[in-house]
Amino acid sequence: MSSRVTRAVARLTAALGLTVAALAATVGPAGAAPQAMGQCTTSSGVVLAVDFSHWGGPVYRSCGTTPTTGYELLNQGGWATTGTGHDGPAFICRIGYSGHQGGKQYPTPQQDDCVLTPPASAYWSYWHANPGQNTWEYSQLGAMLYKPKPGSVDLWIFGGTNIEGTEGKPTVTPDQLRAHNTRPAGAPAPKDTRTAAPLPPDVNTGPRPENPPPADRTPPTAAPPAPGAAPTVPSAPASPSAQPAESASPSPSSSVSPPASPSPSTGTGAVAAQAPGPQVVEAAPAADAEHDTGSYLPAVATGALVLLIGAAAVFAAKRRRRTE
Repeated sequence: MSSRVTRAVARLTAALGLTVAALAATVGPAGAAPQAMGQCTTSSGVVLAVDFSHWGGPVYRSCGTTPTTGYELLNQGGWATTGTGHDGPAFICRIGYSGHQGGKQYPTPQQDDCVLTPPASAYWSYWHANPGQNTWEYSQLGAMLYKPKPGSVDLWIFGGTNIEGTEGKPTVTPDQLRAHNTRPAGAPAPKDTRTAAPLPPDVNTGPRPENPPPADRTPPTAAPPAPGAAPTVPSAPASPSAQPAESASPSPSSSVSPPASPSPSTGTGAVAAQAPGPQVVEAAPAADAEHDTGSYLPAVATGALVLLIGAAAVFAAKRRRRTE
């Protein structure tokens, strides 16, 4: 009896080890590949946006590859998150970007210790906008479960909302954040490979034209002057002192063109959109920042409970064997 219980406990311990290993793989290094903002298009990549306006910052947006998860997008290219001790890393409690305030994560530990689940009035809410959609949809899935579609927009905003997403909606629109280019920046335009279709053999296109005679390349000679006409005198070249017409001289004000307004670049701090509401700034891919992946307390507590139950079963089996 005791040997069977011992084998059962061993199997439970092995299963627990596999569970912890799977959890570690889930919250390990992210698989999303960060890209410059110009690499996202209307049908490829996904735009990640994070609104720091609650702390006086801008709305940062960046580009990541798909398919991936919302959690991976928030943990690559300089982005980092912290989970809660109660719910683990899947519940996003803090978000930081290495290009903003030195990677400082918000809310700060003084504002929220991220031990328990944040209140519904002050937490990071998750929003989506599918390709071509200009309205936000409150996420019904967590960051580790949701897989954004190519060409879509993910937005995180701090504040309060209800589970239906009818309160606390973002102040920016998806069109202010999404990519509007149809192909990646710098990609060559597709070549036109179309060729003219040949005519059917039974189509009458008329007689073949004869070869034209060679053109007379002899320059024409001037006609002799009429009898009694005055000889033609060639006109003298214009004097160098002759002044050109005033209309041909450009004025100083028109000779210097005004400087063109700088177009949004993909570097960190480049303004991506000018619209009412928070400023939108492009977040260039950066080195992954060090971050807390959350707490393993739930998995450790579960494992300890399983081991205690198994040990109690072994002890009871041995005691029963002694009494028999």
